[in-house]
Amino acid sequence: MGLGLAAAKRDGFASDARAPLNQRPAVTMPSTLIITNDFPPWVGGIESFVSDICDLLDYDVVVYTSGVPGAAASDRERPFPVIRDGPMLLPTPRVATRAASLLRATGATRVIFGAAAPLGLLGPVLRRAGARRIVGLTHGHETWWARLPAVRQLLRRIGDSCDHLTTISSYTERRIASALTPSARRRLLRLAPPVDTERFRPPQAAAQRSAARCIAVARLIPQKGLYTLLRAWRIVIDRAARSHLAPELTIVGDGPQRGLLERTVQELELSKSTRIIGALPRTGVIAQLQQAGVFALPVRTRWAGLNPEGLGLAALEAAACGLPVIVGHSGGAPETVRDADTGFLIPSGDHRLLAERLSLLLENPSLAQQMGSRGRHYVSAHFSMDSARVRLREALEL
Repeated sequence: MGLGLAAAKRDGFASDARAPLNQRPAVTMPSTLIITNDFPPWVGGIESFVSDICDLLDYDVVVYTSGVPGAAASDRERPFPVIRDGPMLLPTPRVATRAASLLRATGATRVIFGAAAPLGLLGPVLRRAGARRIVGLTHGHETWWARLPAVRQLLRRIGDSCDHLTTISSYTERRIASALTPSARRRLLRLAPPVDTERFRPPQAAAQRSAARCIAVARLIPQKGLYTLLRAWRIVIDRAARSHLAPELTIVGDGPQRGLLERTVQELELSKSTRIIGALPRTGVIAQLQQAGVFALPVRTRWAGLNPEGLGLAALEAAACGLPVIVGHSGGAPETVRDADTGFLIPSGDHRLLAERLSLLLENPSLAQQMGSRGRHYVSAHFSMDSARVRLREALEL
């Protein structure tokens, strides 16, 4: 299958969506069509999740996604076709027609929506085009769909049109279920982003790790609480000066808040201890996690409860690398840590308590190591690739 798909890509099937589908070379039939706006080379939790879905299906897929500058090079390296079409896919008649044509042209009989809202509204069209099983992934933003009357009914329609909606946490399941019909609620399926613990693992040599280094990995947006982290870090640095420690903070990520955060670093006189290094591919993130001793991300809920954290893949990946994690009490984030066992939960916005927890772990490397070890076991037990593979394949009847 892999060689057939690779050959199809070389023949031009996966270039973009401008050529009529019926004029492109035929390909070995993939079982599943994935329709998504969230796909590499964009960097983010949903993008990583959808990429992992392709892995879990052994690349027996074709991906229909939006166009991204510079995507052609990474698409050529993938062992399955990637069809790019415009700046964003929306459930319009044009996208519906293209998606249905792609389903028929490839012979795929299963559909996964990388984000159920709003693309799941295409479900009935794809069912008529021959889709036997349809699965919609939900993340965090669907929780506010469930609360707003204007879009709540759309989420209800999406739930009825899919064989399964997946949820990433108990928190998101409760919120999303409230908007669904009884039948759709019964078909909800827990499918959290899995963590590849073979890749995300502690460093082979303990010397690679700096016990005095804290790391945060996130998109630089207000919801992630990085301004709170910087305020806490000022207290940590002041305390460390009295104990002759030299802690370091590395923030991995990019986004609209980067300028504000860089100015805050300067205003709080943290430039000697703090680096904001931008977004990195997964290999780069792993390398940074393996060099750190503590992970902290004080996520928060915004917009009167409409914008919570769905789960927190970055915290799970950090725990898999053997780091104790400190996260804010928002949405499903508490499900990534066992408080006072694998890390700490803190009230969102409480920079003083965050500083206290950070200092405790940075000043006690053995405690941090013990918590990190238990955290890795927790991730392996509850967020493994193997269990996600079984659950996804069962949902698709593969």
